[in-house]
Amino acid sequence: MQVDLNETSFNSREEMQNGGFSEVKSIMESSEKLQDDLRMLGMKIKQHEDSIKLLKTQKNKLDDNILDMQVLLGKYHSSSSPIENKDQFHLQSEHEITEQILRHEKSAAGILYQLKTHHGPQASHLSLTKDVMGAVATLGKVDDENLNRLFSEYLGVQTMLAIVCKTFEGVKALETFNKDGCIDKTSGLHGIAASIGRSLDGRFIVICLESLRSRLLYLFLIKILFIDDILNRVFYSFAASCRPYAGDFVADDPQRRLDLLKPRLPNGECPAGFLGFAVNMIHVDSSNLSFVTASGEGLRETLFYNMFSCLQVYRTRAEMVLALPCISEGAVSLDGGIIRSNGVFSLGTREEVDVRFPKTSIMSEELQSYNETEKRMKETRWQKEKLDEDIKRELALLNHAKFNFEIKKQDFVKFLAQSSSYATQHQFQAARR
Repeated sequence: MQVDLNETSFNSREEMQNGGFSEVKSIMESSEKLQDDLRMLGMKIKQHEDSIKLLKTQKNKLDDNILDMQVLLGKYHSSSSPIENKDQFHLQSEHEITEQILRHEKSAAGILYQLKTHHGPQASHLSLTKDVMGAVATLGKVDDENLNRLFSEYLGVQTMLAIVCKTFEGVKALETFNKDGCIDKTSGLHGIAASIGRSLDGRFIVICLESLRSRLLYLFLIKILFIDDILNRVFYSFAASCRPYAGDFVADDPQRRLDLLKPRLPNGECPAGFLGFAVNMIHVDSSNLSFVTASGEGLRETLFYNMFSCLQVYRTRAEMVLALPCISEGAVSLDGGIIRSNGVFSLGTREEVDVRFPKTSIMSEELQSYNETEKRMKETRWQKEKLDEDIKRELALLNHAKFNFEIKKQDFVKFLAQSSSYATQHQFQAARR
């Protein structure tokens, strides 16, 4: 049979061309499938990451709720201590606190309370004392005995005996001066001390609630006048330490506790052993809760915030040390550790301060509220455990999706290398033809 070489050559080229198109089409389809698989795995990874982020946010909110409930319950030693143990504590009454103050006979608070003891209700109507709210130790209560000792030690006996006045007029009434600028020992507290055979020597602290804000403004004006930057920083720091709290309050809290931002470690977790802020662990009686300054601030956001600021409370000294990156304004621990400020530690044996805050008594309605809060805490902890399980499951799914993504990515890289090799070979053959 005679063969047409031209026709044979044309048919061979056509078969090779059709085969090449088919191969290219197969490569493109495989490439698209691999890319779709990678895209789907990437979407799964993003979904798992978003789910973990959302679950951790919910967990942080539950941690904050648990801490708030621990403060309300007063469970500073152990979250499982029964309430019956509280009834066995010796309740310090206001009368006992007064006796503690009276032991400091030569102190301003001791003389003031001797006046109240001798004159009774009439003493509060005297021009000297009508603006005086009392000593610091009488204006708040602390349920936990160990915390009571710790707070008293942190503040010191001078601060516990400090006299609190509503206005600056009340401060001026406690001490007057003669024409020579010397203290007039016949008027004010000095005159009261002399009348009962006592002498008021040395310094004593008086806290003016309405002056906390005005003092800040006054020092701000002074700051403007100072050219030296170091002096500016010193005065600004001093003024800031006297500011009242200007933030929000815990919602639906009859004690009007301050809604302070919880400390967070770099990983976003709340430090282990953190129990709350000292300023929120002070119980203010209903009679004092109604007091507000001319600017509208109460005792907690003026007096106690001025003394404690954002002082953090931890279960142990070891946990407090681990939380140092989160501590900027001091911390205390139930086993006696004290950090005064950032980088300033109080070491040595614990100091016993003989003037402390009184304790609150748990009434029947408070007992019911206690049980309800305890029930809510158990439910919240159960929700947190479920969230922990969900986070672990999402982490496992995320790791599995990342593993599959890496395998699929390696397959895609190999496929690209093979496709490139095929394309190079095909071009070479086409060039030869």
